[in-house]
Amino acid sequence: MAFLPSPPMAVAFCVKLGVLLGLLLGQAQSARLYTEEDPVVILSSDSLKQTVLNSSSAWLLQFYSSWCGHCIQYSPTWKALAGDVKDWAQAIQIGVLDCAHEKNFDICKEFGIHFYPTFRVCLFNHFINWADRELQTVRQLMVNFVQNHTKHDWPVGCPPLDPARSEEILSLMGKKTEFYTAVIVEDEDSYIGREVILDLMPYEGLAVKRALSSDKLLMEKLGISSVPSAYLFYPNSTHTVMNVQKRLRFFFSSFLKLLPGVHRKQSASSLQRPQPGNNGQGTQVEWKEFEKSKVYMADLESGLHYLLRVELATHKTLEGEELKTFKDFVTVVAKLFPGHQSVVKLLETLLEWLVSLPLEKIPYDAILDLVNNKMRISGLYLSEQVQWVGCQGSSVALRGYPCSLWTLFHVLTVQAANRPDALANTGFEDDPLAVLQTMRRYIGTFFGCRECGKHFEEMAQESLNQVKTVDDAVLWLWRKHNQVNARLSGSMSEDPMFPKTQWPTPDLCPTCHEEQEGLHVWNEQMVLTFLRQHYGASNISPKYSSNSQPEPGPPAPDKPKAITKPNSNLHLNQNLKPSPDSAPKHQKRSDTNDAGQKHTGIQIEARPGMTFLGLGFSSVDMSLCVLLYALSCVFLMFMFFFFRFRSKRWKTRNYRPYV
Repeated sequence: MAFLPSPPMAVAFCVKLGVLLGLLLGQAQSARLYTEEDPVVILSSDSLKQTVLNSSSAWLLQFYSSWCGHCIQYSPTWKALAGDVKDWAQAIQIGVLDCAHEKNFDICKEFGIHFYPTFRVCLFNHFINWADRELQTVRQLMVNFVQNHTKHDWPVGCPPLDPARSEEILSLMGKKTEFYTAVIVEDEDSYIGREVILDLMPYEGLAVKRALSSDKLLMEKLGISSVPSAYLFYPNSTHTVMNVQKRLRFFFSSFLKLLPGVHRKQSASSLQRPQPGNNGQGTQVEWKEFEKSKVYMADLESGLHYLLRVELATHKTLEGEELKTFKDFVTVVAKLFPGHQSVVKLLETLLEWLVSLPLEKIPYDAILDLVNNKMRISGLYLSEQVQWVGCQGSSVALRGYPCSLWTLFHVLTVQAANRPDALANTGFEDDPLAVLQTMRRYIGTFFGCRECGKHFEEMAQESLNQVKTVDDAVLWLWRKHNQVNARLSGSMSEDPMFPKTQWPTPDLCPTCHEEQEGLHVWNEQMVLTFLRQHYGASNISPKYSSNSQPEPGPPAPDKPKAITKPNSNLHLNQNLKPSPDSAPKHQKRSDTNDAGQKHTGIQIEARPGMTFLGLGFSSVDMSLCVLLYALSCVFLMFMFFFFRFRSKRWKTRNYRPYV
């Protein structure tokens, strides 16, 4: 007869079984050395042959085991290599396959994988064993592998890697062309020229060639005395030696990628790109000249305008966690925002109002009334006009608000580091995560792009607990911003005029960049110094931002005002817009530095009177309020003196001296 466990024992058994399964699943998840976020192609028995065989590019494959200790230790190196050669995908790609996964047993057996990690190179169905694991050597072997194959095996889209002849290069002098031509002059055993050629494969508007230092005639004609050097031929027939801070591959490649007119190749559907200043709808928007070494207050104020008046408008009422998140956001921004006094005062007034209001839920219209200063408090003003400057894109669908939000939070992390006492008595003092956690909760709660919020939350869960100081917070946000740039590089949301490169670029901070074992690495101490200077208050330019403020008092009823609709963006909910009844009603103000600028937008009539906390008051209502207030004061004074007089008479009449 079988033994049947009692109910308590059965429950305990189920709990233990659940814990065991949880541990096993947790180990399976943690065993994933490579994820979709990494710059490698994750292969399996189902996809390896159809992906690799007959591919137009070569493949460098790593067969690994997720339980192999050396594979675990080597995975960061492999990811670094894959990220370093990401732009070489048309010539050679990097893939991984986990032989510890049950469904991959047969394919690993078929390929004769006995030890981990095992490396194979594949080009046109030919597999070659590869034993070397040193990064610089592996990258150079990749170059050799591509270059030394016959023309029949040459990867489609890969430009020539052999040295160009001097006659071909010298013929470009004084010749107008439709694109730039860069010539890397180097020694015969140098790999820099070939690596730069591969780096620029995904870009158009530029041709890259290499020449050898042994060609003395060419060296003399180009005026080059030391190598490696780069010479640049411009489309307008001018030519000169490229001026880079360090003669390293990363510096050469970054310089060329940032040339005007050089951008990633677009798909056939997006070849008709809007020109700068064209919003894609036939309306010309004036292009604003700017310095990329500056942060612009106009971007920060425009970001706040969009955040408070447009994005928040999708939440009709704030309550619970939403209200707490918004209060914390306003607290951090009010204390750290290094803007005009009128904007800071508005944020501080909004903060005082939120803190002092004993309500569990607040209607959005009440917040909008305060942001629009419907109480006409002197000195409060936030511009309603979107003025993207450093965040402007080649069309209204690109950059704009997401760029300004990143910029705002970079500024706030730096302000928290530069002003350690700014958050005193807020509940955030001595908390290095104050800005990052506020940013995390705001993006997860209010940011219109759900997928972007999901990615940011994943990054936060992965490493936010490693932030221990305010300087760590500055660097964490910088790393994650570059991680996002790497993921979105080449995507439809990338602006061809502003490619998503790793930032800061060498021209902005040459000391931030170094090379180890042939790979680019960051000098994070110099990066921190740069970030604290770049996003510091002294580097924020007031150009294009509005300093003018409306005078207190009711708006003029006969003057319509223009509200410029914010730029739409692929990372936003493009249907977000305030209702006509709740739209801001300040009169249009011209810029301090560009008073003649014209802005197009929706025309809304200003109406007399005002609203407060979502309630409508006309000018007659306000006049009656003032009159009733005065009459009530007179009545109270009359009653005071009347009862005081009656009290004295009563005391006199009833006074009896004691005998």
